[in-house]
Amino acid sequence: MSAVVRYLVDDVDACIPFYEALGFTVAERWGPPFAILRRGSLSLWVSGPGTSASKPLNDGSQPVPGGWNRIVIEVEDIQLAVEQARNHGAKLRSELISGPGGHQVLLEDPAGNPVELFQPR
Repeated sequence: MSAVVRYLVDDVDACIPFYEALGFTVAERWGPPFAILRRGSLSLWVSGPGTSASKPLNDGSQPVPGGWNRIVIEVEDIQLAVEQARNHGAKLRSELISGPGGHQVLLEDPAGNPVELFQPR
């Protein structure tokens, strides 16, 4: 069984190195506006301008990157993962937060989509 998440992005080429730094690999590439990335059983579809997911809805609203729903990526070394992500265009939405289950930080990919890195205790 696998899970699929679709993120709208404004530049697929800018997002691929960011997600590769987080352990994803490019599984498929359908021209400039779309790529399927995989990490374990998760498939991440990054959809840029011109894809069906970016077309205006019936009410006229335009799908855009961003928001607060996010994928959570479990990492062994959160400091290293943050550094690698920042080297590929990540912006921090939060500082490192510690809780009873471990540590987390909220990043933005190059398109502004949130990604939570989580290091369990």
